[in-house]
Amino acid sequence: MEDDLPIDANDDVVSLDNSDEDMPLDTSRDVFYFTEGALAYAGHYLHAEDNPAHTHSFVEIAFAVGGTGTHHSVAGRRELSPGDVVLLRPGVWHGYEDCRKLELYNCCFSSELLRRELSWTREDPILGYLLWTGPYATPGRGVLSFSLPQDAYESCMSHLEALAALRHAPLDRYRGDVLGRLSLLLSELGRVAQPWAVSDADAPALAVHPGVGQAMRMLEGSIAKRWTLSDLALELHLAPGYLVRVFKAATGLPPMAYLAQVRAEHAAVMLLHSDEPITGIGRAVGWPDQNYFARRFKVHYGLSPTTYRRMFATQAAHMHTTHGPEQAILAFGATGGSRRGADRANRGAAKAIER
Repeated sequence: MEDDLPIDANDDVVSLDNSDEDMPLDTSRDVFYFTEGALAYAGHYLHAEDNPAHTHSFVEIAFAVGGTGTHHSVAGRRELSPGDVVLLRPGVWHGYEDCRKLELYNCCFSSELLRRELSWTREDPILGYLLWTGPYATPGRGVLSFSLPQDAYESCMSHLEALAALRHAPLDRYRGDVLGRLSLLLSELGRVAQPWAVSDADAPALAVHPGVGQAMRMLEGSIAKRWTLSDLALELHLAPGYLVRVFKAATGLPPMAYLAQVRAEHAAVMLLHSDEPITGIGRAVGWPDQNYFARRFKVHYGLSPTTYRRMFATQAAHMHTTHGPEQAILAFGATGGSRRGADRANRGAAKAIER
């Protein structure tokens, strides 16, 4: 699989909805910065040629709106045509092949936003599946793909255009609008993505045991802890067998399998955006044995931690805040002392996400 990644392909991405002066990015330096108010971003652009494999530390949702192409990720290859949607969790590598005027409308938002303002979505059966458990369910490996019916497609386009229109609005006055539009978009997607996607009238009554959300927060908050099923069940005052049943019914995974996915995702972000040795990263996410860490990471991403860092650390995109909480950054390349050279080397990769 490692030899099969299209990392040397040439990319040619053209923005379809912004002039250079209207871009929500500061491109005057090698690192691209979101301008103030970019809590979440939506943009429409054309892939005229193949887009090489890359990765990022934010949530990305790609909507195919024109042309055709092939989406390539650790979950496999999927032919894209208008109406198809691909949601990617942070750290997942992906690219586009055989692009024939492939038009995408992308929506991006940080994992911090997901865990903070959108943390309630864990408890929601539909949005919990869309954002938290569906991408992790076998064989998703951090990727969730589905197709939109015409009415849902039109609704999503309306929400995306509204998000795009809000990108320059002052965040202190329009935070609710951005979060509201993003929530509406996610809800529309969630109703389609759910495995039991049926009409509202025929949808089964859904109820998630409160212990499921508690367990997810506990595991995510202490990923380095040597968790056992018995320990987790004891913390929740539930029988281990019962915890497995209610957790798997809600997420599709047993608790310890979910923890492994969370650990792999956190490890991927650290590999991309820190200079921490791989052994240190393994310890930080609860896999102190380097060989075991390598095996578990490869199960999720198809690559060893060493290969993943070598291939993607200088091609990664990430969002974070700087100069106060109301300015977000979209940056490409490594962190620390190697950032400057990596940024220069990957200006073209940055344009594959946004020009």
